[in-house]
Amino acid sequence: MKILRSLLLLSALTAAAFGAPPADEAAVKSVLAAYNHALTSLDAATAKDLFTADSAIFESGGVEGTYAHYLEHHIGPELAEFAEFSFRDYTAEVRLELPLALTTESYIYKIVLKEGGKVFEKRAVTTSVLKKINGEWKIIQTHTSSRALPKKT
Repeated sequence: MKILRSLLLLSALTAAAFGAPPADEAAVKSVLAAYNHALTSLDAATAKDLFTADSAIFESGGVEGTYAHYLEHHIGPELAEFAEFSFRDYTAEVRLELPLALTTESYIYKIVLKEGGKVFEKRAVTTSVLKKINGEWKIIQTHTSSRALPKKT
């Protein structure tokens, strides 16, 4: 019995010393990928279960409210006007601070409007806070900002 207790204690100390299991980082990245897929599929409604009910969305200096509000009043109507929304040069970093995960995504996005085919490309960054709730990672807060790409000379 003493050996079993010692092994359990050693296991707990090892987990604490070396952080969360790699599965948590992969699960967090999976949530980010699912959200990005919803956006690039032009159907942000499919992402609603990735967010907590009391989530907070911030975009380029604006407070957008919960994801449900953002979906109804901002991103949903906006995506309806897009012919394309895509990402390139995408990177994601995850920092686990259990029970939270802090993420930073960097990318260039491209939007093509349905009407007129006008194209917008910008460099962007998204920082998010996720929380593990009942074994699932959920986005509780996200902030996205963007800037114009440097002009080519």
